[in-house]
Order: sequence, then C-alpha cells, then structure tokens
Amino acid sequence: MSKPDAPGVKPGKKASRSIITVILIFGVISLLGDMVYESARGANSQYFSLLGVNAAAIGLAFGIGEFLGYALRLLAGVWSDRTGRHWLFIFAGYGLLIAVPMMGFTRHWNLLVVLVLMERVGKALRNPAKDTLLSSVAQGQVGVGFAFGLQEALDQVGAFLGPLIFTLIFTLTARQGPEEYSLGYQLLLIPFAALMVFVYFAWRRITRENLVPRMRVEEYRQERLPPLFWQYTLFTFVCTLGFVSFSIIGFHAKDKAILTDAEIPLFYAIAMAVDAVSALLIGRWYDLRKKKSGRQSGGLFTLAALPLASLLLPFLTLSGNRAALIAGLMLFGVVMGAHETVMRSAIADISPFYKRGMSYGIFNAAYGLALMIGAWGMGLLYDANLVWMILVITVVLESAALWVFFQMQKRARSA
Repeated sequence: MSKPDAPGVKPGKKASRSIITVILIFGVISLLGDMVYESARGANSQYFSLLGVNAAAIGLAFGIGEFLGYALRLLAGVWSDRTGRHWLFIFAGYGLLIAVPMMGFTRHWNLLVVLVLMERVGKALRNPAKDTLLSSVAQGQVGVGFAFGLQEALDQVGAFLGPLIFTLIFTLTARQGPEEYSLGYQLLLIPFAALMVFVYFAWRRITRENLVPRMRVEEYRQERLPPLFWQYTLFTFVCTLGFVSFSIIGFHAKDKAILTDAEIPLFYAIAMAVDAVSALLIGRWYDLRKKKSGRQSGGLFTLAALPLASLLLPFLTLSGNRAALIAGLMLFGVVMGAHETVMRSAIADISPFYKRGMSYGIFNAAYGLALMIGAWGMGLLYDANLVWMILVITVVLESAALWVFFQMQKRARSA
C-alpha cells in the first residue's frame, strides 16, 4: 500500500498556525454555505407537503438529489486529481448554491425539484477538491480528525443559524403559508453573497502562501487504491442504507402533527448544534485512537458506534411520541457529526494522496447511492403505512454493517 501521507507544510509553530488558518477559512466558507442549504433542507419537506406532494415523491426527489450530490463527486474527484485545478471545482460548486435562494421565486414543484438537484450538483463539484486540500495540510500536523471536526463544528454553526430564518419568519407572521416559505428562501441571497466573497478571499490567501502541495501527474498514475479502502466503502454503503434521512423524519413530524411547522426547522437547527459539538469530540477521539494504536488506520475503531446509533434512530424518530422524536433528532445530530468527521477522516488515512480526490469521489458515490435507495424505500413504505417494516429493515442492515466492520478491522490490523 502506498503511503497516504500528503507532502504538505513542514512542521513548526508557524506551519501549525498556517494550517489552523486554512481550516478556519474553510470553516467560515462551510458556515455560510450551510446557512444557505441547510436552512432549505430544514424546510423543503414541509414546503413540498404544503404544495401537495406525497411522501414517496418527496423521498424519490430528495433521494435522487442526494445521489447526484454524492455520485457526481466521483467524476469531480477524478478530474480535480487529474488536472490539479481544485479551486475551479470549488468556485463552480459554491456558485451553484444560487439555486437555493431562487426557490423563493417559484411555486411550481417540478421547477423546485430542478433547483434542489442543481444545489446538490454544486456540492458534488466542490467537496472532493475541498476535502483533498483540507486533509493534505492537516495530515501529520494537527490531525485529520481534528481538522474535519473543527470544520464540521463551524459548518454546523451555519446549519444551526440557517433554519432559524424560517422559524423567525413563521413566528413573526404567525403563518406558515407559501408566501412565508418564499420569503425565507429569498433572504438566503444575503449569506450566499457573503459566501462567494469568502471563497475568493480563501483562494487569494491560500494560493499566495502556498499552503497546499501541488499535484504531480506521474504520482497520480502510479498510485493504487488498497483493498481496505474498498471494504471501508462497502461498510459505509450498508450502514448508510439503513440511515433514516431528515426528509422522512420531517415529513413524519408534520404528517402526524407531532411538531408544528415552526418547530420542525427549530429542532433541526438544534440537531445541527448537537452535530457541531459531537463532531469536535468524535474527531478528537478518532485522532487519539489512531495515535494510541500506532497505525495509520487505527482510528477506524471509532466507526463501530455508527451502526449501533443508526439502528436506534427509526425507533425514536418514527414513533408517535413527541419526546421520543425530539430525542431521536438529537441522536440524528450525533450520527451526522460522525458521518462528517470520522467517515471523511478515514478516507485520508487509508487512501494514497495522489488518488485522494478519486477516493473521496468513490466513497461519496457509494454514500449517495445508499442515501437515495434508503430515502426512496422508506418513503414508499411510509406511504403504505408500513413503519414497522422500516424498523425491521434497519435492524437487518445495521447488523450487516457491524459484520462488515469487524471484517474490515481484521484487515486493518493485519495491514
């Protein structure tokens, strides 16, 4: 297996400060980006329901969006590796976030679906390049777990603040009609404009100080992905397949009148705050486990908690009990924090640097496919009043994920 460590900034206090600066810059960008699209994600299900769209259609539309948002990362990852033009993908990807504020200017649900898909394509374009740059400067210096954890924490500040825009509008107007939803989407033009300014600032700062290594084409051609990477991708796929998405949780909360329209984005925002705190703790745990084991893949042990937590989610979030649903949303935040830190950190530690964009692309394609199938399948079962089938399927899938995890651990220890 090729050594995955990236040729980055040399050790030293000045280098560490530069690395923290890079992480913080990416964090601010993610914060603003999340204000735009997470606020919409916290309201989309209810808005579509208000327009008369059923759960199966919601699950399919958002499932396809999630799949595109992850599957297209394979192409984006490969081409960012081949060309080394990471910033081109980052600018284009964040630019497509304009689709979210544009949702405030139409009420045709088919056009709204197109805008949702555009936003997801933008995320596909930018994420492999961004993750490659971030992991390359953090690995061997401050730790990839810490880097992704800190970025996710800042990211979730935006995810917390964004949905509150809709909550504030609903509270001030005492209405939850189409006009209020449209206004909420339109106000997202403000954080979008600030976001693009910071992306430009980040490009100028990072390129001027040469804080990331340049890609070498000959190294890209010679590197190969190890067997452990493919086993890890299988684990991710199976584990995510049984994960209950927020599109179904939000629809259930409104359909059964468990939470009000104003409360759904509010509790989603709180879940994102839980995500932020848990991301820091889980990222630190990942780095400590890796250091203690003395192995590059030593942090993989922390992934054992994911199938267990995912297994509990539907029992809480799809119940008819208000307290259980709220508790489930908090657990949802913890699981999402692990997805955004440990899952991404592990890719940096088990894949070669010059194939890292491709590695993130393949990983995210499998992740997105699992989200799409899971969201669509659970939407169909929900419409047929087969919530108990969702519970059974989740138990089977997460048990299978645990089995794959233990097989993966055996390979990691023997590598």
